[in-house]
Amino acid sequence: MKDRPGGVEDSELRRALRTWQIDAASLVYAPVGFGDYHWSATDTGGQRWFVTVADLAYKPQSGDRTEAALRGLRRAMDTASVLATAGRLDFVVAPLRTVEGDTVRRLGAEHAISVFPFVDGAPGCFDQVLTGPERGLVVDTLAALHSATPPAVTPVARPELATRVRLEKALGELARRWRGGPFAEPAWALVSDHAWGLRRRLAEFDRRVADLSRSGPQPVVTHGEPHPGNLVWSPGRHLLVDWDTVGLAVPERDLWWVATEVDLARYEQASGRVPDRSALALYRLRWALDDVALYVGSFCSPHARTPDTEQAWASFTGTVAQLTG
Repeated sequence: MKDRPGGVEDSELRRALRTWQIDAASLVYAPVGFGDYHWSATDTGGQRWFVTVADLAYKPQSGDRTEAALRGLRRAMDTASVLATAGRLDFVVAPLRTVEGDTVRRLGAEHAISVFPFVDGAPGCFDQVLTGPERGLVVDTLAALHSATPPAVTPVARPELATRVRLEKALGELARRWRGGPFAEPAWALVSDHAWGLRRRLAEFDRRVADLSRSGPQPVVTHGEPHPGNLVWSPGRHLLVDWDTVGLAVPERDLWWVATEVDLARYEQASGRVPDRSALALYRLRWALDDVALYVGSFCSPHARTPDTEQAWASFTGTVAQLTG
């Protein structure tokens, strides 16, 4: 995120880092990614760490309330830790544990903190177009992940929309203009103009979820968002970061992000699993609907014009056009 989180002071972060036995001589905010907040910490000996702070009010995949979100985030981070250690998956950038063994610690009333090793490499970008060889490497990585024994703590990532209530509430409140900030009324106008198309795609989503449940596929460990923005490329290998969305689901939850038809054949050969094209379409649609619901929730709430809300507005308009065009 480009904007720092309100209410999180460097002094508070320094105190929290001591539970990892890190005495931060330097703490620099890193305006990267979208969703969580990040810092680079360096101790007096020059060792570096990557610090992530999650806003528990905006973790619908982890839980719809602060305490539930904290529990869900802890299960996700514990899963990544087990995959990297007991599972010996060297592409997993897992959180470090505190001296008490925690992968996540509460930070104030609304946030949680995790600490990761600082990785040298070239980070990808969300909308980056991967080359064929790059996609092949990612597909091989996903085949290895999907073949891993699921840790006992791994959460179940159900296909249903965690944010559906938010989206349906917005579609039911179009009789009056929205208020809350500079993007509230434009968001209301956009959703009003495309309400029929959004309802049509929700109905399609329901049909695809029903089809998937009837097929009874075997769930595997999935990352959830293996897009280029969650890849770090270093000489001879690549790494997967941001494991807060990890969960038990069908492989297509990951595959739709990167795989073309050629890549799907490679995945089938590597994993022995035949990708389901309907499930691929389901998860592609789910991501877009979830994005719309999250943006609607943000623009219906008090907000200001900032670099982050400007970016959110651009993504929102593009996603609505893609869904209803």
